[in-house]
Amino acid sequence: MRIAVMGTGGTGGFYGGLLARAGDDVTFIARGAHLEAIRARGLTVKSRLAGEFTIPAKATADPQEIGRADLVLFCVKTYDTEPAAALIRPVVGPGTVIVSVQNGIDNDERIARVVPGGTTICAAAQVNAHVEGPGVIGQTAGAGRLIFGANAGNLGKRNEQLYQHFKDAGIAAELQPDIKAVLWSKFMFICGFSGVTALTRLTIGPILACPETKAMFRGTMAEVEAVAKSQGVALAVGVPDQGLKMSAGLEPWAKGSMAHDLASGRRLELESLNGTVVRLGQAKSVPTPFNFAIYGALKPFVNGPPATPKP
Repeated sequence: MRIAVMGTGGTGGFYGGLLARAGDDVTFIARGAHLEAIRARGLTVKSRLAGEFTIPAKATADPQEIGRADLVLFCVKTYDTEPAAALIRPVVGPGTVIVSVQNGIDNDERIARVVPGGTTICAAAQVNAHVEGPGVIGQTAGAGRLIFGANAGNLGKRNEQLYQHFKDAGIAAELQPDIKAVLWSKFMFICGFSGVTALTRLTIGPILACPETKAMFRGTMAEVEAVAKSQGVALAVGVPDQGLKMSAGLEPWAKGSMAHDLASGRRLELESLNGTVVRLGQAKSVPTPFNFAIYGALKPFVNGPPATPKP
């Protein structure tokens, strides 16, 4: 399969690396020192699930060099969705499937508005991975699961084929009947996990060990559940408690992507996560005090560390 990976960060590098190792024709779209390292030394993946491996990898900063792809793994941060979607237009033909593997709940719609060709669907990833250094991806926590929806994009059996293809590459793929419910369930968990680990500057172990902070984590997820219900999305009964159980199964040093970005001084996906919960809640008169606290506390960091006022 001819695959382009738009956004060779932790998620794109991990899944794209596994697909390339399995023999797919994968081109990684990257930039800067990361791009040059992949070109010079290949892509190295250090994974708690798949072991450590290095693959000779094709990489470019210009998607026009790739040609038409059968599949695009779209793994950029949500604040870059529209500009990144514009860049992949030369890669997309009528038969191309674009798989958004991002945080948030509406990226397929945002991409489709920019890229009229092909078919855009969403998949939900359950993986903690990041760029350790140029050309090196570290996967440190999470099950590595990638969940597809049987009803996504009206693709019919192609969704089943994609699911099987990823599974054959050693990826823990799943096929669920309703992708919307899956996305909202992941969205609920990420808003709690990423939001609270970023807010407290703690990993999940100390958060769950403190009853008050654990209650804040659960309360953040419960608010997302209430907002989902107001949007007509029916989540499974007791889904916040399932989120707590899942977090307890993570490595105690795990923390969310926003916490990693905050610590590194990078932009935050805050608007697409807790900010979206706050806005949707306000529109439907659903109280979201925990999410608002996270949103308000992190908003000054949304574009990186704020300037320190001089006396």
